[in-house]
Amino acid sequence: MEYDKNERTVKNMRKAAFIAVIGRPSVGKSTLVNRLCGEKVAIVSAVPQTTRNAIRGIVNREEGQLVFIDTPGRHLSEKKLNKKLQDVSDRSIADAEIVLYVLDATRAPAEEEEKIAADLADALENPAEKLVFAINKMDSPDANFAAAAAFVRKFFPSVGEDRCFTISALKREGLAPLLDALFALSPEGEAFYPEEYYTDQDVRFRIAEIIREKAINRLWDELPHAIYVDVADAEFKENGTTLWVRAFIITERESQKGMIVGKGGSMIRSIRHAALKELKRIFEWKIELDLRVKAAPDWRHNDGVLKRLIE
Repeated sequence: MEYDKNERTVKNMRKAAFIAVIGRPSVGKSTLVNRLCGEKVAIVSAVPQTTRNAIRGIVNREEGQLVFIDTPGRHLSEKKLNKKLQDVSDRSIADAEIVLYVLDATRAPAEEEEKIAADLADALENPAEKLVFAINKMDSPDANFAAAAAFVRKFFPSVGEDRCFTISALKREGLAPLLDALFALSPEGEAFYPEEYYTDQDVRFRIAEIIREKAINRLWDELPHAIYVDVADAEFKENGTTLWVRAFIITERESQKGMIVGKGGSMIRSIRHAALKELKRIFEWKIELDLRVKAAPDWRHNDGVLKRLIE
């Protein structure tokens, strides 16, 4: 008996979709993507706008493949860096089959949230077809689901209540129903990546991001926003079992270098040690890390640097 390629059942249909994950800074988008993918895909920090790129995390199941695009937090600011970050989010929304809008149940919707809703209404021809809501941090005693749900109804009346999910990304609560719904909404199609992939990030980019995470979680005030990490060299040694890396934490002013190095080199050692511990968990090779600090004056206003850093 020959198999008819045109005779497909619901059971063997495969789904495939790009899903843009958007929301205000610090609503838990990166934590959510990491939890859904089951691996660390995006770096996480309490510092707003930690994410500076469209980070792809991949979920493979029997039903098919979902590619989550973790986007920078949408923030009200006219600074050049913020405008570049919003461009990343805008492109991800335009390219995605589904938009997953994450709201923070512990923060009352305000002007920033209203601007996101207005931008989405403009960007989506039919929100009812493309939009799903995840109300996050429901584990917190300060969570106010009613306020978040009222905001959704006000700005997106055409989207049904079955598209609104309560979750705690931190505690992995409510994620299964959300994921089931996203697969159900996804169109039929071929997988974008091999099944063993959970992200498509370049090795150098992942190393730079891990170092940046460890740095910003140890620094304070404006300094986390004033740094980026440049992996200047990376080469394999010892028959491919060891990856030697030279990286620079780059800040805006010479006066800031001392804060990153720390007294007697204590801060840079702490960052390096934490980064190596994380990299050892992610990669199969031994990592040797030569980590240094240098200044690049006013890099946040340098178009060449921003173009290289933000995609």
